[in-house]
Amino acid sequence: MKKNQSTILDKASIFYDTFERKAGTELKVTHYCPGCGHGILHKLIAEALVDFDVEDKTVFLSPVGCSVFAYYYFQNGNIQSAHGRDPAVGTGYKRANPDSIVISYQGDGDLASIGGNNILQAANRGENMTVFFVNNATYGMTGGQMAPTTLIGQRSTTTPRGRTVENEGYPLRMSELLSTLEAPVYIERVMLTDPKNIAKTRKAVRKAIKNQIDNKGFSFVEVLSACPTGWKKTPHDSVNWITEVQEQYFPIGVKKDVSEEREPIIVKRITPKYSDFHKVLDIQSLNDLPDVPKIPDTKNINEEIKIAGFGGQGVLSLGYVLANIGMGHNYAVSWLPSYGPEMRGGTANCSVKISDVRIGSPIVDNPTTLIALTKPALEKFENDVVPGGNIIYDSGLIDVAPKRKDVNVIPIKATEIADKLGSTRAANMVLFGVYSKLTGYLSQEYIKWGIKHIINKEKFNELNMNALNAGYEFGEK
Repeated sequence: MKKNQSTILDKASIFYDTFERKAGTELKVTHYCPGCGHGILHKLIAEALVDFDVEDKTVFLSPVGCSVFAYYYFQNGNIQSAHGRDPAVGTGYKRANPDSIVISYQGDGDLASIGGNNILQAANRGENMTVFFVNNATYGMTGGQMAPTTLIGQRSTTTPRGRTVENEGYPLRMSELLSTLEAPVYIERVMLTDPKNIAKTRKAVRKAIKNQIDNKGFSFVEVLSACPTGWKKTPHDSVNWITEVQEQYFPIGVKKDVSEEREPIIVKRITPKYSDFHKVLDIQSLNDLPDVPKIPDTKNINEEIKIAGFGGQGVLSLGYVLANIGMGHNYAVSWLPSYGPEMRGGTANCSVKISDVRIGSPIVDNPTTLIALTKPALEKFENDVVPGGNIIYDSGLIDVAPKRKDVNVIPIKATEIADKLGSTRAANMVLFGVYSKLTGYLSQEYIKWGIKHIINKEKFNELNMNALNAGYEFGEK
């Protein structure tokens, strides 16, 4: 260092200057309790991300508990996942964005309890992510209940007399469990106690992140950390308890390290065009079939349809056919079925979206059209329809009319019409005919051609065509 040149020590640039997302007035102070290890681990992770120059492509995943508040401090991508689901969310994000750095930051109550299967499967697949597992032997934020890592004899709000083998079983050693799997590349347990062990933790943190940068695969660092508030100890006594008690059951050290011998796995992001989706997914498009009718130009469409009734009424089939016909018209579509424990006779509904733009979610909360085949279905979804939307319902089965005055109401005795045509099973096609005639954005010629290929049961072709025509005729009225 040159003479008179000074070094300014400051927090890593990946941290916010002030913690605006944190409640309270002390926006330069973290919310963690005195003696808590989270702040130290945050510092070590942040410094590594900055030193490796990957902060701009890092996504921090945090579920519930004290871990969730990482988004208060880290100035990078943040995703909050459901309890224990960090590995699943991280898998999806990493596969969609293979050049990203995914950090799963989880506590013991989260990862080893409700998230136990999630972390097990992600590790077994060898997902290229880095997991930091904070083991403080307690559910810290929610009152100090027993965690899967709570030690034998340790008191908590749910084990006031101490954890016993007979009642609660043994604490889980997650590092040892995961190290038995073939896929993980690096697993180590460290602890935040004295400067020597903090330095070892720093080294483990950097190795786990570097493995991901080098595309080596799944890395897991378990960190024994103090929870003075949950343990009802002073910060000084908490550090001593880690060394004298916790480490005896959870010995620190490397449990598995094959990072030097593991070859990098390079995954490239593929973004196919809409026209290539069928080829990529190996799905035959209707439009690949011979004698395809002329497809009309797409319009500005954003249809959200809810179809509801009982299992066996063709509710899900109608949604499936509608989505396929929409896709054949070159619209973006989604079809999301939902049914009770008894598929036939139980409740059933499906959500269908048809749009000229990409669809972000298949869930339909506020349908532009509701097609109801039973009274419970009408009563459940009537109030969800957008003002100016449509309610098409089977008035032969439903003895009450919709109460809404701000929607278009179309009653039709679909099941009776289908019965006269030969089978009540065609009631869904009668309703399809009404819907397509009412909205007008789907080609009748294409629908009649497409249904024969989608349902692909020749004995129903004539019945379905007659039912569609009956629906069209009703729609014209």
